Amino acid sequence: MTFGHPFLLLTLLVIPLAIGLYALAERRRMRYAVAFTNLSVLAAVARRAPAWRRLLPFAVFLLALASLCVAVARPHRTTSVAKNRATVILVVDVSGSMQARDVKPTRLGAAQAAVRTFLKRVPKNVRVGLIAFAGEADVAAPPTTDRQAVLDSVDALGGFSGFGGTAIGDALSAAVDLGKASLAGSLAANTNTPTHGLVSVLFLSDGAQNRGVLQPLEGAQLAKQAGIPVYTVALGTPHGSLPPSQYGGPPGGGGLFGGGGGNGRRLVPPDPATLRQIAEVTDGAFFNARSSKALQSAYDRLGSQLGRTRTKTEITSSFVGLAALLLIAAGVLSALWAPRLP
Repeated sequence: MTFGHPFLLLTLLVIPLAIGLYALAERRRMRYAVAFTNLSVLAAVARRAPAWRRLLPFAVFLLALASLCVAVARPHRTTSVAKNRATVILVVDVSGSMQARDVKPTRLGAAQAAVRTFLKRVPKNVRVGLIAFAGEADVAAPPTTDRQAVLDSVDALGGFSGFGGTAIGDALSAAVDLGKASLAGSLAANTNTPTHGLVSVLFLSDGAQNRGVLQPLEGAQLAKQAGIPVYTVALGTPHGSLPPSQYGGPPGGGGLFGGGGGNGRRLVPPDPATLRQIAEVTDGAFFNARSSKALQSAYDRLGSQLGRTRTKTEITSSFVGLAALLLIAAGVLSALWAPRLP
Protein backbone atom coordinates (compact mmCIF):
# COMPACT_ATOMS: atom_id res chain seq x y z
CA MET A 1 0.00 0.00 0.00
CA THR A 2 1.22 3.51 -0.85
CA PHE A 3 -0.06 6.93 0.18
CA GLY A 4 -0.66 10.16 -1.71
CA HIS A 5 0.17 12.24 1.37
CA PRO A 6 2.23 9.97 3.62
CA PHE A 7 3.16 12.77 6.04
CA LEU A 8 -0.51 12.91 7.09
CA LEU A 9 -0.03 9.52 8.71
CA LEU A 10 1.34 11.55 11.61
CA THR A 11 -2.32 12.10 12.52
CA LEU A 12 -2.18 8.56 13.93
CA LEU A 13 -0.47 10.15 16.93
CA VAL A 14 -3.95 11.10 18.14
CA ILE A 15 -4.46 7.42 19.03
CA PRO A 16 -2.01 7.35 21.97
CA LEU A 17 -3.30 10.81 22.95
CA ALA A 18 -6.88 9.45 23.08
CA ILE A 19 -5.72 6.47 25.14
CA GLY A 20 -4.03 8.83 27.62
CA LEU A 21 -7.17 10.97 27.93
CA TYR A 22 -9.28 7.87 28.45
CA ALA A 23 -6.97 6.63 31.22
CA LEU A 24 -7.15 10.06 32.87
CA ALA A 25 -10.94 10.06 32.70
CA GLU A 26 -11.05 6.59 34.27
CA ARG A 27 -8.92 7.78 37.20
CA ARG A 28 -11.22 10.74 37.78
CA ARG A 29 -14.25 8.45 37.65
CA MET A 30 -12.75 6.27 40.36
CA ARG A 31 -12.13 9.32 42.59
CA TYR A 32 -15.77 10.36 42.26
CA ALA A 33 -16.89 6.84 43.12
CA VAL A 34 -14.89 6.91 46.35
CA ALA A 35 -16.53 10.27 47.22
CA PHE A 36 -19.89 8.43 47.40
CA THR A 37 -19.63 7.49 51.06
CA ASN A 38 -22.56 5.08 51.31
CA LEU A 39 -20.77 2.18 49.63
CA SER A 40 -23.49 -0.35 50.42
CA VAL A 41 -26.05 1.69 48.46
CA LEU A 42 -23.55 2.16 45.62
CA ALA A 43 -22.98 -1.57 45.43
CA ALA A 44 -26.72 -2.18 45.33
CA VAL A 45 -27.46 0.16 42.42
CA ALA A 46 -24.32 -0.24 40.34
CA ARG A 47 -24.23 -3.00 37.81
CA ARG A 48 -21.28 -5.35 37.96
CA ALA A 49 -20.24 -5.74 34.32
CA PRO A 50 -17.05 -7.34 32.95
CA ALA A 51 -14.22 -4.86 32.36
CA TRP A 52 -13.99 -5.78 28.67
CA ARG A 53 -17.55 -4.49 28.11
CA ARG A 54 -16.44 -1.04 29.20
CA LEU A 55 -13.26 -1.16 27.14
CA LEU A 56 -14.60 -2.66 23.89
CA PRO A 57 -16.61 0.37 22.68
CA PHE A 58 -13.59 2.58 23.24
CA ALA A 59 -11.35 0.13 21.37
CA VAL A 60 -13.77 0.12 18.42
CA PHE A 61 -13.81 3.91 18.50
CA LEU A 62 -10.01 3.94 18.32
CA LEU A 63 -10.09 1.67 15.28
CA ALA A 64 -12.53 4.07 13.59
CA LEU A 65 -10.24 6.99 14.42
CA ALA A 66 -7.21 5.13 13.02
CA SER A 67 -9.13 4.34 9.83
CA LEU A 68 -9.95 8.03 9.37
CA CYS A 69 -6.31 8.97 9.92
CA VAL A 70 -5.22 6.53 7.23
CA ALA A 71 -7.94 7.84 4.90
CA VAL A 72 -6.68 11.45 5.06
CA ALA A 73 -3.27 10.18 3.82
CA ARG A 74 -4.94 9.07 0.52
CA PRO A 75 -4.06 5.34 0.48
CA HIS A 76 -3.51 3.52 -2.83
CA ARG A 77 -3.51 -0.21 -3.50
CA THR A 78 -1.43 -1.75 -6.28
CA THR A 79 -3.42 -4.31 -8.27
CA SER A 80 -2.76 -6.49 -11.29
CA VAL A 81 -4.99 -5.94 -14.34
CA ALA A 82 -4.96 -7.53 -17.78
CA LYS A 83 -3.09 -5.64 -20.48
CA ASN A 84 -4.87 -4.77 -23.68
CA ARG A 85 -3.28 -6.35 -26.79
CA ALA A 86 -0.88 -8.40 -24.66
CA THR A 87 0.70 -11.53 -26.14
CA VAL A 88 2.47 -14.45 -24.49
CA ILE A 89 4.55 -16.83 -26.60
CA LEU A 90 4.95 -20.29 -25.09
CA VAL A 91 8.09 -22.08 -26.27
CA VAL A 92 8.34 -25.78 -25.42
CA ASP A 93 11.28 -28.10 -26.02
CA VAL A 94 10.09 -31.31 -27.72
CA SER A 95 13.48 -32.94 -28.32
CA GLY A 96 14.01 -36.64 -27.61
CA SER A 97 15.26 -35.95 -24.09
CA MET A 98 11.76 -34.76 -23.17
CA GLN A 99 10.80 -38.46 -23.00
CA ALA A 100 12.93 -38.90 -19.87
CA ARG A 101 10.92 -40.05 -16.85
CA ASP A 102 12.75 -38.29 -14.05
CA VAL A 103 9.78 -35.87 -14.10
CA LYS A 104 6.51 -37.81 -14.05
CA PRO A 105 4.93 -39.06 -16.22
CA THR A 106 7.58 -37.80 -18.67
CA ARG A 107 9.17 -34.39 -19.04
CA LEU A 108 6.99 -33.69 -22.08
CA GLY A 109 3.85 -34.93 -20.33
CA ALA A 110 4.56 -32.71 -17.33
CA ALA A 111 5.20 -29.74 -19.64
CA GLN A 112 1.88 -30.28 -21.42
CA ALA A 113 0.02 -30.40 -18.09
CA ALA A 114 1.77 -27.23 -16.91
CA VAL A 115 0.88 -25.35 -20.11
CA ARG A 116 -2.77 -26.31 -19.61
CA THR A 117 -2.59 -24.85 -16.10
CA PHE A 118 -1.07 -21.67 -17.50
CA LEU A 119 -3.87 -21.31 -20.04
CA LYS A 120 -6.44 -21.48 -17.24
CA ARG A 121 -4.76 -18.67 -15.28
CA VAL A 122 -3.79 -16.20 -17.99
CA PRO A 123 -6.40 -13.47 -18.74
CA LYS A 124 -8.91 -14.39 -21.45
CA ASN A 125 -8.13 -11.36 -23.61
CA VAL A 126 -4.40 -12.17 -23.76
CA ARG A 127 -3.29 -13.78 -27.00
CA VAL A 128 -1.24 -16.93 -26.53
CA GLY A 129 0.97 -18.54 -29.16
CA LEU A 130 2.89 -21.82 -29.05
CA ILE A 131 6.26 -22.75 -30.55
CA ALA A 132 7.62 -26.30 -30.45
CA PHE A 133 11.35 -26.70 -30.96
CA ALA A 134 14.10 -29.25 -31.00
CA GLY A 135 16.74 -29.03 -33.74
CA GLU A 136 14.56 -26.34 -35.32
CA ALA A 137 11.55 -24.29 -34.27
CA ASP A 138 7.97 -24.63 -35.59
CA VAL A 139 4.92 -22.50 -34.84
CA ALA A 140 2.43 -24.95 -33.37
CA ALA A 141 -0.24 -22.29 -32.78
CA PRO A 142 -0.17 -18.62 -33.85
CA PRO A 143 -1.10 -16.13 -31.11
CA THR A 144 -4.83 -16.22 -30.44
CA THR A 145 -7.42 -15.74 -27.71
CA ASP A 146 -8.98 -19.07 -28.73
CA ARG A 147 -7.85 -21.21 -25.80
CA GLN A 148 -9.19 -24.41 -27.33
CA ALA A 149 -7.04 -23.96 -30.43
CA VAL A 150 -3.94 -23.62 -28.25
CA LEU A 151 -4.99 -26.59 -26.10
CA ASP A 152 -5.36 -28.73 -29.23
CA SER A 153 -1.82 -27.75 -30.24
CA VAL A 154 -0.55 -28.59 -26.74
CA ASP A 155 -2.11 -32.05 -27.01
CA ALA A 156 -0.35 -32.53 -30.36
CA LEU A 157 3.13 -31.62 -29.08
CA GLY A 158 4.16 -35.26 -29.10
CA GLY A 159 3.95 -35.20 -32.88
CA PHE A 160 6.80 -32.67 -33.04
CA SER A 161 9.25 -34.90 -31.17
CA GLY A 162 10.84 -36.34 -34.29
CA PHE A 163 13.36 -33.51 -34.45
CA GLY A 164 16.87 -34.07 -33.10
CA GLY A 165 18.93 -31.79 -30.91
CA THR A 166 18.16 -28.57 -29.05
CA ALA A 167 18.32 -25.19 -30.81
CA ILE A 168 17.68 -22.73 -27.98
CA GLY A 169 18.97 -19.64 -29.81
CA ASP A 170 16.89 -20.26 -32.94
CA ALA A 171 13.79 -20.94 -30.83
CA LEU A 172 14.23 -17.61 -29.06
CA SER A 173 14.60 -15.83 -32.39
CA ALA A 174 11.41 -17.47 -33.67
CA ALA A 175 9.54 -16.44 -30.51
CA VAL A 176 10.69 -12.81 -30.87
CA ASP A 177 9.57 -12.69 -34.50
CA LEU A 178 6.22 -14.26 -33.68
CA GLY A 179 5.63 -11.86 -30.79
CA LYS A 180 6.43 -8.81 -32.92
CA ALA A 181 4.21 -10.02 -35.73
CA SER A 182 1.33 -10.71 -33.35
CA LEU A 183 1.57 -7.22 -31.88
CA ALA A 184 1.48 -5.68 -35.35
CA GLY A 185 -1.70 -7.60 -36.10
CA SER A 186 -0.65 -10.38 -38.48
CA LEU A 187 2.09 -12.97 -38.97
CA ALA A 188 3.23 -11.14 -42.10
CA ALA A 189 3.67 -7.76 -40.37
CA ASN A 190 6.87 -5.77 -40.09
CA THR A 191 9.09 -7.54 -37.54
CA ASN A 192 10.67 -4.22 -36.52
CA THR A 193 7.50 -3.22 -34.68
CA PRO A 194 8.35 -2.21 -31.07
CA THR A 195 6.65 -4.32 -28.42
CA HIS A 196 6.12 -1.60 -25.76
CA GLY A 197 6.21 -4.30 -23.08
CA LEU A 198 3.14 -6.06 -24.48
CA VAL A 199 4.92 -9.29 -25.48
CA SER A 200 6.55 -11.82 -23.19
CA VAL A 201 8.01 -15.28 -23.77
CA LEU A 202 7.70 -18.33 -21.53
CA PHE A 203 10.53 -20.66 -22.55
CA LEU A 204 10.91 -24.27 -21.37
CA SER A 205 13.84 -26.51 -22.17
CA ASP A 206 15.40 -29.62 -20.64
CA GLY A 207 18.77 -29.65 -22.33
CA ALA A 208 21.81 -27.74 -23.53
CA GLN A 209 22.17 -26.17 -26.97
CA ASN A 210 23.60 -28.60 -29.55
CA ARG A 211 21.89 -27.53 -32.79
CA GLY A 212 20.91 -24.37 -34.60
CA VAL A 213 22.48 -21.23 -36.05
CA LEU A 214 22.16 -18.77 -33.15
CA GLN A 215 23.70 -19.34 -29.73
CA PRO A 216 21.35 -19.01 -26.73
CA LEU A 217 22.65 -15.61 -25.64
CA GLU A 218 22.45 -14.33 -29.21
CA GLY A 219 18.78 -15.18 -29.19
CA ALA A 220 18.49 -13.52 -25.78
CA GLN A 221 20.00 -10.32 -27.17
CA LEU A 222 17.34 -10.26 -29.89
CA ALA A 223 14.67 -10.47 -27.21
CA LYS A 224 16.35 -7.73 -25.18
CA GLN A 225 16.56 -5.41 -28.19
CA ALA A 226 12.85 -5.97 -28.83
CA GLY A 227 12.00 -5.27 -25.19
CA ILE A 228 10.62 -8.79 -24.71
CA PRO A 229 11.25 -10.41 -21.29
CA VAL A 230 11.92 -14.14 -21.41
CA TYR A 231 10.80 -16.30 -18.48
CA THR A 232 12.80 -19.51 -18.58
CA VAL A 233 12.14 -22.91 -17.02
CA ALA A 234 14.82 -25.59 -16.76
CA LEU A 235 13.00 -28.92 -16.63
CA GLY A 236 14.50 -32.13 -15.30
CA THR A 237 17.11 -33.43 -12.87
CA PRO A 238 20.88 -33.80 -13.35
CA HIS A 239 20.44 -37.60 -13.31
CA GLY A 240 17.67 -37.80 -15.90
CA SER A 241 18.46 -40.40 -18.53
CA LEU A 242 17.16 -42.29 -21.58
CA PRO A 243 17.54 -45.97 -22.52
CA PRO A 244 19.41 -46.86 -25.76
CA SER A 245 16.12 -47.54 -27.53
CA GLN A 246 15.15 -43.87 -27.16
CA TYR A 247 18.38 -42.07 -27.95
CA GLY A 248 19.34 -44.27 -30.89
CA GLY A 249 22.94 -44.99 -29.96
CA PRO A 250 25.05 -47.81 -28.52
CA PRO A 251 25.35 -48.03 -24.74
CA GLY A 252 28.14 -45.82 -23.41
CA GLY A 253 28.76 -44.18 -26.78
CA GLY A 254 28.67 -40.52 -27.75
CA GLY A 255 25.63 -38.74 -29.08
CA LEU A 256 23.42 -35.71 -28.79
CA PHE A 257 22.57 -36.08 -25.14
CA GLY A 258 25.90 -36.08 -23.34
CA GLY A 259 27.71 -38.75 -21.34
CA GLY A 260 26.52 -42.26 -20.63
CA GLY A 261 24.74 -43.38 -17.50
CA GLY A 262 24.50 -46.75 -15.83
CA ASN A 263 23.05 -49.76 -17.66
CA GLY A 264 23.71 -48.17 -21.04
CA ARG A 265 21.42 -45.25 -20.34
CA ARG A 266 22.23 -41.79 -21.71
CA LEU A 267 22.23 -38.89 -19.26
CA VAL A 268 20.08 -35.94 -20.36
CA PRO A 269 20.61 -33.18 -17.75
CA PRO A 270 19.09 -29.70 -18.20
CA ASP A 271 21.20 -26.56 -18.59
CA PRO A 272 19.91 -24.20 -15.86
CA ALA A 273 22.95 -21.91 -16.05
CA THR A 274 22.24 -20.92 -19.66
CA LEU A 275 18.50 -20.49 -19.07
CA ARG A 276 19.21 -18.34 -16.03
CA GLN A 277 21.47 -16.11 -18.14
CA ILE A 278 18.75 -15.73 -20.77
CA ALA A 279 16.26 -14.60 -18.12
CA GLU A 280 18.75 -12.14 -16.62
CA VAL A 281 19.69 -10.62 -20.00
CA THR A 282 16.05 -10.06 -20.95
CA ASP A 283 14.79 -8.92 -17.51
CA GLY A 284 12.65 -12.01 -17.17
CA ALA A 285 12.75 -14.64 -14.43
CA PHE A 286 14.23 -18.13 -14.10
CA PHE A 287 12.59 -21.24 -12.61
CA ASN A 288 14.31 -24.54 -11.92
CA ALA A 289 11.71 -27.34 -12.10
CA ARG A 290 12.95 -30.74 -10.98
CA SER A 291 9.50 -32.23 -10.49
CA SER A 292 6.06 -32.00 -12.04
CA LYS A 293 4.82 -30.23 -8.89
CA ALA A 294 7.52 -27.55 -9.16
CA LEU A 295 6.74 -27.13 -12.86
CA GLN A 296 3.01 -26.76 -12.17
CA SER A 297 3.76 -24.18 -9.48
CA ALA A 298 5.95 -22.15 -11.86
CA TYR A 299 3.38 -22.11 -14.66
CA ASP A 300 0.54 -21.38 -12.24
CA ARG A 301 2.45 -18.39 -10.88
CA LEU A 302 3.39 -17.13 -14.32
CA GLY A 303 -0.18 -17.56 -15.53
CA SER A 304 -1.29 -15.08 -12.88
CA GLN A 305 1.48 -12.60 -13.82
CA LEU A 306 2.09 -12.60 -17.57
CA GLY A 307 -0.24 -10.52 -19.69
CA ARG A 308 -0.98 -8.26 -16.74
CA THR A 309 0.24 -4.88 -15.60
CA ARG A 310 0.45 -3.30 -12.16
CA THR A 311 -1.75 -0.27 -11.52
CA LYS A 312 -2.53 1.90 -8.49
CA THR A 313 -6.09 2.42 -7.28
CA GLU A 314 -7.05 4.91 -4.57
CA ILE A 315 -8.95 3.25 -1.71
CA THR A 316 -9.63 6.28 0.50
CA SER A 317 -13.38 5.69 0.31
CA SER A 318 -12.92 2.16 1.66
CA PHE A 319 -11.22 3.45 4.80
CA VAL A 320 -13.86 6.19 5.26
CA GLY A 321 -16.63 3.60 4.95
CA LEU A 322 -14.88 1.33 7.43
CA ALA A 323 -14.52 4.22 9.88
CA ALA A 324 -18.26 5.01 9.60
CA LEU A 325 -19.22 1.41 10.33
CA LEU A 326 -16.87 1.26 13.31
CA LEU A 327 -18.24 4.52 14.73
CA ILE A 328 -21.78 3.16 14.49
CA ALA A 329 -20.67 -0.07 16.17
CA ALA A 330 -18.92 1.86 18.95
CA GLY A 331 -22.08 3.93 19.54
CA VAL A 332 -24.34 0.88 19.67
CA LEU A 333 -22.03 -0.99 22.05
CA SER A 334 -21.69 2.03 24.28
CA ALA A 335 -25.49 2.43 24.46
CA LEU A 336 -25.97 -1.24 25.27
CA TRP A 337 -23.21 -1.64 27.85
CA ALA A 338 -22.73 1.80 29.40
CA PRO A 339 -23.37 1.52 33.13
CA ARG A 340 -26.47 3.40 34.27
CA LEU A 341 -28.79 3.41 37.27
CA PRO A 342 -32.16 1.65 37.01
